[in-house]
Amino acid sequence: MTTTAIVGVLALQGAFHEHIKLLEAATLSDKDLEIRWNFIEVRTGVELLRCDALIIPGGESTTMSLVAARSGLLEPLRDFVKVYRKPTWGTCAGLILLSESANRTKQGGQDLIGGLDVRVSRNYFGRQTESFEADLHLPFLALASSGDDASKKPYRGVFIRAPVVEKMLPTLAGEQVGEAAKEDTVVAPSRTPVDELAKKMFAMPVEVLATLPGRKAKTIQKLSQTSGDDEAEDIIAVRQGNVLGTSFHPELTGDARIHAWWLQDVRRFIRSKRTLELGS
Repeated sequence: MTTTAIVGVLALQGAFHEHIKLLEAATLSDKDLEIRWNFIEVRTGVELLRCDALIIPGGESTTMSLVAARSGLLEPLRDFVKVYRKPTWGTCAGLILLSESANRTKQGGQDLIGGLDVRVSRNYFGRQTESFEADLHLPFLALASSGDDASKKPYRGVFIRAPVVEKMLPTLAGEQVGEAAKEDTVVAPSRTPVDELAKKMFAMPVEVLATLPGRKAKTIQKLSQTSGDDEAEDIIAVRQGNVLGTSFHPELTGDARIHAWWLQDVRRFIRSKRTLELGS
């Protein structure tokens, strides 16, 4: 039996169209006949309700949260990610919105959705003029591939006013109270997962999927002309259960490998959800 899976891309602001193009490219060679993919732009709660998975694109996180709040979409987004725990991926601004804590933010200046037990540092790499690209070595892509030459190529990461994951936080049933007490820091409100699969996804620890040699490492290398501190790396990709966040913009490349890998995760979740529903 063929199932239609609807993947939405939040289309309030930012590079949503680019994500849809890469999702389409990622499925061109998909041989799985059980799932038929449908990709849609999401601007309303009704459109969000149709989705089995969601991407929150790069853009301006404050603008996105403001538009979402004014349009009545912020609470449905929190339910999508934290109550129903459906697969969600945030890139750059999307990572900020999916974090449970964000610094360099005045109270009331930024609403968060939450879903990733991390604290992010906004605009960590500086202003728009300090944007850069870097070759990234992403082990999770190699593990998911068939071992062809394409899987061994570095992934070209695009960083535009990008955040990084500054700290892993404990997995809590409630709000990150310790973070809320910090100056210039906002936290996401707590939500309770709705079923056993959602609870399982919620309880999983945060995994570090990718790092980049950090500011500290670069400074040490420049001053001493050595390889620097191997541990001083910036965290640029994390996953907690079926919620993914990346500091960089895969949507601004022509490389669909991460999108293809993420759709594999979505496929696994849909099958697990189907099995749970049939069992009940």
